[in-house]
Amino acid sequence: MSTKNNAIILLEDGTIFKGKSIGINGTVLGEICFNTGMTGYQEIFTDPSYASQIMLTTNAHIGNYGTNSKEQESKSIKIAGLICRNFSTNYSRVTADKSLFNFFKEQNLVAISDVDTRALVRYVRDKGAMNALIATDNTDLDSLQVQLKKMPSMIGLELASKVSTKKTYYVGNKKAKYKIAALDIGIKQNILKNLTKRDCYVKVFPYNATFKQMETFKADGYFLSNGPGDPKPLQEAQTLAKEIIKRDLPLFGICLGHQIIALANGVKTYKMHNGHRGINHPVLNLNTGKAEITSQNHGFVVDKKEVEAHPELEITHVHLNDDTLAGMRMKNKNCFSVQYHPEASPGPHDSSYLFDEFIKNINKK
Repeated sequence: MSTKNNAIILLEDGTIFKGKSIGINGTVLGEICFNTGMTGYQEIFTDPSYASQIMLTTNAHIGNYGTNSKEQESKSIKIAGLICRNFSTNYSRVTADKSLFNFFKEQNLVAISDVDTRALVRYVRDKGAMNALIATDNTDLDSLQVQLKKMPSMIGLELASKVSTKKTYYVGNKKAKYKIAALDIGIKQNILKNLTKRDCYVKVFPYNATFKQMETFKADGYFLSNGPGDPKPLQEAQTLAKEIIKRDLPLFGICLGHQIIALANGVKTYKMHNGHRGINHPVLNLNTGKAEITSQNHGFVVDKKEVEAHPELEITHVHLNDDTLAGMRMKNKNCFSVQYHPEASPGPHDSSYLFDEFIKNINKK
């Protein structure tokens, strides 16, 4: 492994934090965000929802349990870069098959350690998520600032096309009881696993698939996945959602898919101050009165007041920390969605029942 060079983090507002390269040199740009999860770093790093984001981890130790090829949420690392306090090149876990350093090295993922992550998280929490860069091979601030200024804002940025499948593919047993047509706008592998273990045969379609293309599968239900970026530019996905809703076909949306369903109903979305990212977010189920600890990863959210005023929508879940919208359903259509991740990975499984609700909705049709 190469020497740990001095490295810097440059934020959009000109603030600088210092650290050390873990040994993979380069300069990367992205929106800085933090995740409060104490475990599950490999799943986070490979989650397509984190595309074009520099991940700042609040857990002090990263890399200490290595990586396992069965724990990836996509085929490759999706974060733009990593910022952590202590990066461990050694690991201790029986089921690990690789060190995190080698996992990063193979994909040339730039990371910076030895950072005062507590101070940086507090700064981002106060000032909000913003564009940033990590530089491990360049300390010329003038040239770095020029690069950073050219980076587009996350607002209005379409990223689903960068992470979506290029071709349709199938998952599960062809003889399964249910057929699901899933729109991949950043889908996680554990979502597909949750569907297949409920006796579903899933056909996954690219981000720009039309209803005409998807209906040829003769699916029993439709699914809109999680994903990165601003939902507003995804006009094709919104049109698709409108067509599915118009025909009153069973529809379930998660995260970005949830936001697409809101936009299809004329409800606005907006960028949050710093978003929700972690595996300990409390959500209240308004139907049962029970709280769920959930896994969340989103920087945009659906406007709760507009859902409250909408004649066809009903709020089903709210976030207990800030009272933002966490789930909704349509009153007269077979459609529901949540802002968080019921498949978790990583995270608690309090909300996995939502996949069962989807199957129940299919059986109602």
